[in-house]
Amino acid sequence: MGAVERVQRPDLKFYNTLTRQKDVFQPLDATNVRMYVCGPTVYDFAHIGNARPVIVFDVLYRLLRHVYGETHVTYARNITDVDDKINARALRDYPGLALNDAIRAVTEKTEKQFLNDATELGCLEPTVQPRATDNITQMIAMIERLIANGHAYETEGEVLFDTRSMADYGQLSKRNLDEQQAGARVAVDAHKKHAGDFVLWKMSAPHEPGWPSPWGEKGRPGWHIECSAMSQRYLGDTFDIHGGGLDLIFPHHENELAQSRCAHGTPMMAKVWMHNGFVQVEGRKMSKSEGNFVTIFDLLETEAFGGRKWPGMVLRLAMLMTHYREPIDFSVKRLEEAERLLAKWPLTDAAGGKPDDAILSALADDLNTVAAVQAIHTLAQKAAGNPELLADFVASAELLGLTLAPVEVDDAMADDVDRQVAQRLEFLKAKDFASADAIRNALAEAGIQLKDGKDASTGDRITTWEIKR
Repeated sequence: MGAVERVQRPDLKFYNTLTRQKDVFQPLDATNVRMYVCGPTVYDFAHIGNARPVIVFDVLYRLLRHVYGETHVTYARNITDVDDKINARALRDYPGLALNDAIRAVTEKTEKQFLNDATELGCLEPTVQPRATDNITQMIAMIERLIANGHAYETEGEVLFDTRSMADYGQLSKRNLDEQQAGARVAVDAHKKHAGDFVLWKMSAPHEPGWPSPWGEKGRPGWHIECSAMSQRYLGDTFDIHGGGLDLIFPHHENELAQSRCAHGTPMMAKVWMHNGFVQVEGRKMSKSEGNFVTIFDLLETEAFGGRKWPGMVLRLAMLMTHYREPIDFSVKRLEEAERLLAKWPLTDAAGGKPDDAILSALADDLNTVAAVQAIHTLAQKAAGNPELLADFVASAELLGLTLAPVEVDDAMADDVDRQVAQRLEFLKAKDFASADAIRNALAEAGIQLKDGKDASTGDRITTWEIKR
């Protein structure tokens, strides 16, 4: 990394789950600000709850790049492609394939869809997106260090982390060790020294994927060690920000923190831990049994929610209209509200501006996207009467990942729309209203909005059209 130009930077303040307060952000190295966010487990299409951290930490990534420079921020978001749920889905969906081929079919399809979803939601691509299966060697090496340091032990073919070996285990979730329950994916078995000890490496059954290790011919990593190994490989023993959903604080992030500190002998893993709030749908917890389980793909590509498809920018703005740490009720009403707000903002590709100070100040205050959206709306109103502000409006919106450039229309498409508009006018003259309405409806489905009016000089009916948002 090269030297950073000395510039006046705004004070960034983020709520730190570790300290339970809003702290001034001071990176370990301003020439290389590093952030790790837990990504998806690729066994099924990402749901709307998964979309929230993707959007939230994309805004944070954009803010950090603006403040410290695009080349001075490293953002790692992992792909978990080894997991019991993946194995089950592979056996269910591809019973005729060999296990490894079935797993690959599930993970490649699901990962591709997740990346497409993230792009449609306006998210930048992270600096690196490591896959768990590409980092098995790093996981084994970290487990060996934990054993050597007296923080892990082998028993009955498994390797477990000894929670009692760490004096301040539980500092992130603030849980008393004596009250801890074993983490997800970990059974409380007799071979454990303590109930809270969790798996670092476990044996693989014949129908499960596995890798050779010092502890057997075929085994696989526990969930938590995956992120510890990948963050260390791409960001170092310690880094600046670790993010994810509120549900990951315990056991996942607590155990990541423990493993990493004990393996490297460091006082911390990440300086700042940031967690976004839960998402419910139409006032209820999202679940398949409730019938309100909605994927990002459903929202973007089908009419499964509210009887229509929703543009990615509408979904993004609907998320940003609630502070990231607060719970959000994702509803048709909220999407319609976001859509109406977007419709009031100018469509422009004006360039060369800079984010408005009010928007930057709002984001610098613990990613206050609610205040930032309000400030952007105010700027949009000012820009409507002052074209010189359009470039600043664009730069401000882009800081939130809201792309508002006009849609490009090629000549062939424009000619086709003009032909249909002319045909509709002929139907209207002939009082064939059914055929005229059919053309209007077909164009509306294609995203073309018609506006009827009269020629000021002749009084004849005229029709103009535009691309809807």
